[in-house]
Amino acid sequence: MISRRNFLKNTGMATAISMASSSVAFSHPLAHSNIADEIIGHGDYKYKVDKAWAKISVNSNPLFNCHEMVQDSKGRLIMLGDHTQNNILIFDKSGKLLDNWGTAWPGGHGLSISKEGGEDFLLIVDCGWYQNKSGVWNAQAGQVIKTDLNGRIIFSIGHPKTIGVYKDDEKFMPTETAIGPNGDIYVADGYGSDYIIQYNSKGQYIRHFGGRKNTNPDWNLRCAHGVAIDYRNKSMPTLICTSREENCFKVFTLDGKFIRRIDLPGMHVCRPVMDGENIYAGVCWSNDDAGKMIGGNSGFVTILDASNKVISNPGGNAPVYKNNVLQATMQAPGQMFQHCHDVCIDEDKNIYVCQWNANNSSPIKLTRV
Repeated sequence: MISRRNFLKNTGMATAISMASSSVAFSHPLAHSNIADEIIGHGDYKYKVDKAWAKISVNSNPLFNCHEMVQDSKGRLIMLGDHTQNNILIFDKSGKLLDNWGTAWPGGHGLSISKEGGEDFLLIVDCGWYQNKSGVWNAQAGQVIKTDLNGRIIFSIGHPKTIGVYKDDEKFMPTETAIGPNGDIYVADGYGSDYIIQYNSKGQYIRHFGGRKNTNPDWNLRCAHGVAIDYRNKSMPTLICTSREENCFKVFTLDGKFIRRIDLPGMHVCRPVMDGENIYAGVCWSNDDAGKMIGGNSGFVTILDASNKVISNPGGNAPVYKNNVLQATMQAPGQMFQHCHDVCIDEDKNIYVCQWNANNSSPIKLTRV
């Protein structure tokens, strides 16, 4: 598995993600880009980049990595990061900071939102990867925490070995959650043992599937980084799971039976994000023409249509199909992004991009044109 630890070791990026000096404002990686204000994307899905969307300062709201973002019922944009001075940052759509809280999750990584009885709740995932004061990455067991929008903790889900689901030597380092139509919680153990673990709405175990050891490769997940519920077929919602090392999504029934895979050659995709008939995803890094992972600073955004065909790659090369097969895609020349970790889509179809390992930069807004 291409773990975060190995990636940092192999590419020498560990020092690049240390905290910026508190005496300066955020320096965005696009600030010196010649193409920062150009239109990116393809077909009907083109966007103008707003690199200075988030109106925050390193003095009051320091960042390590911007991991994920969701939108609540009031239209506010809620971001999760891994700096324990402010794990949660809440913005309006102009980029103004409205609120911030959270000091307990040094591995803040996954963020999902659900509505129960007219109230919004968050599922926060601490994956267990965290940086010490010297900027060195360390690992510990992860957890999933359910909170309200003010940070009040409802319950948490810990290591599955405590209830006999995992063996003692199986790691639990979750990366993402999804909430099913009946309130069931699906936990993607993407940095741990690569299972999808299904719990009911109260956090009680139901089943798990996937993993790396299954003899059927269709059922295997290799870096199960993301998970989402696909409601496009209203009579039969499905579960879309990331298998990042295989450059694909895999589709399962809600009780864990494999249906199909969606191949995305060259793309190390993070979680699938559903919006209407489309799937959006951040691509953390891409492959070169020989199929070898490029490594640092090779991310972009990808967009799929109702038939799971890639129709636009903002920051990446235009999608090319030959004999109905998608060809390998990589970042476009003149890099726009570094490592796209997540996207959030608002009601105007604008995209907010959160990046990992991007020099402490804040989220980027892509305005649809």
